Amino acid sequence: MNPRNGTDRSPITKQLQESLKRVPGLERAARAVRGSDEPPLWKDLVRADRRYWKSARRRAQRGSRVLIASSMGGYPLGTLLESTLAVALTLRGAKVDVLLCDGLLPACQLTEIQKVSPLDLADTDSQPRCATCHPAGQSVFGPLGLTIHWFGKLLDRGQMEIAERIASEVPLDQISDYTMDGLAVGEHAMAGALRYFARGDLESEPHALKIAHRYLKSAILTVQAVTNLLESEDYDLAVFNHGIYVPQGLITEVCRQQHVKVVTWNPAYRKNSFILSHNDSYHHTMISEPTDSWADMHWDGDSERNIMDYLNTRRRGTEDWIWFHDQPQEDLSNIEQETGLDFSRPVVGMLTNVMWDAQLHYESNAFSSMLEWVLRSIEYFAGRPEIQLAIRVHPAEVRGSVPSRQPLVEEIERAFPSLPANVRLIPPESQVSTYTLVENCDAVTIYNTKTGVEAACMGVPVVVAGEAWIRGKGFSRDAYSADEYFAILDELPFNSRLEGEELERARRYAYHFFFRRMIPLPFITSEEGRKYSLELNNLSDLEPGGFAGLDVMCEGILNSNPFNYSAAQTVLE
Repeated sequence: MNPRNGTDRSPITKQLQESLKRVPGLERAARAVRGSDEPPLWKDLVRADRRYWKSARRRAQRGSRVLIASSMGGYPLGTLLESTLAVALTLRGAKVDVLLCDGLLPACQLTEIQKVSPLDLADTDSQPRCATCHPAGQSVFGPLGLTIHWFGKLLDRGQMEIAERIASEVPLDQISDYTMDGLAVGEHAMAGALRYFARGDLESEPHALKIAHRYLKSAILTVQAVTNLLESEDYDLAVFNHGIYVPQGLITEVCRQQHVKVVTWNPAYRKNSFILSHNDSYHHTMISEPTDSWADMHWDGDSERNIMDYLNTRRRGTEDWIWFHDQPQEDLSNIEQETGLDFSRPVVGMLTNVMWDAQLHYESNAFSSMLEWVLRSIEYFAGRPEIQLAIRVHPAEVRGSVPSRQPLVEEIERAFPSLPANVRLIPPESQVSTYTLVENCDAVTIYNTKTGVEAACMGVPVVVAGEAWIRGKGFSRDAYSADEYFAILDELPFNSRLEGEELERARRYAYHFFFRRMIPLPFITSEEGRKYSLELNNLSDLEPGGFAGLDVMCEGILNSNPFNYSAAQTVLE
């Protein structure tokens, strides 16, 4: 059950190559992935410090039990960070195990429609990433000599058959609400399917049922495998990516049910930095964290200058891993010419999101979906001809890692073949600077985009209709129902800017969000945000005191401390 170093391989993996050869398109997709992800040089580092590492592992045998539940060995940034944490936690006395998939799951977060078509995926038991994912995970974690648990060895044939039977019987329209032993299995399965299709719904997808059933089966298998593992091993906590989708969302659900602490992580916007959260995905924790975690922090003129200087760099992404404009159009007259807006009259900006992204349930949403919010807002502004509505479609629809296959522009044009004269649509491929647009608006309305933070820091009033992280922070206009949302819009134009305490709260929160919650690891680098590298000289570089950000992460993981980077260390160079 507990193979070390991956020497005891699951029979599931041995079937993958043959399965791939039998399905048109899959072997070709596998070859496209193969060789693209270079593992960190743990083998060389361990060889250079063999006695030191062996001694550290021996000392850690009686320490806190930590499960690095990576699952997806083919996610290079994930295995890079998680293997780093595995080493750093071991050096701090924790006994670390690793959880990886060996090809058991028929669909997961790494299943991408760009790599395998719905037709190919629906008609096979395998997926192309499996052929490289398992070896990639083995190559990263194997040299560390830590115990690796493989999904396929945690289940018996009877459990696999049960998962197959249940998944095949649930109707498509009931998957989202499907629960298993009180766990929201269907919600994460459907979020995974929507992510694969890159859509906010599965209408008009002929293979939707088969593929949604694959995700549901994967979700059930994950629940069974992780439950078996936690019942056989006494872990104190588990660390893994995201906390939603398949399989991570199900790992979160099982760990909470089994009273195992959870720490999730995500790559942050700033270069070389990450966001970590306790007990849930950051999609939830960034909304629910207490305001006193940042409202009472030290604040002075230098703090304000630092955050405003950084926010100014976000116009072109020079300090970020994640950005969407290479050559933003910032000239206001050119923007007016391209969009047809007249900034001498009131303009309200609508900042959208990618429709498939993180389709989770939030009690605080004023609308059932982002699309409903957009369409009903257009209907509303059709009756307010004195105010222009500028709909800025998120550039990530075409420039994101998973381009949307349900373009918002098409959805709007389907509902409104002829837009109201005062409504202007800025498509995702437009180079119009969102920041220039926002700072010239009377107000902006958002669903859950992080740009709401930046808009408020400009002093622009922000109306929140969805699960945006600025909700409830004391500097936005928050709607908890459609009626409340439209009542706020009735007050437009506001003809005012945030100032005084509201503006200071917005900038304090931005500082907290970008400088404290985003924890830097300068030794994890990338070229153009894609090829990641580990720049270490020795394993001992990861000991306490070596990197302040790593200390914050490890102390948060082991001692349940807040994942807040010290304000004294966040001044921009």
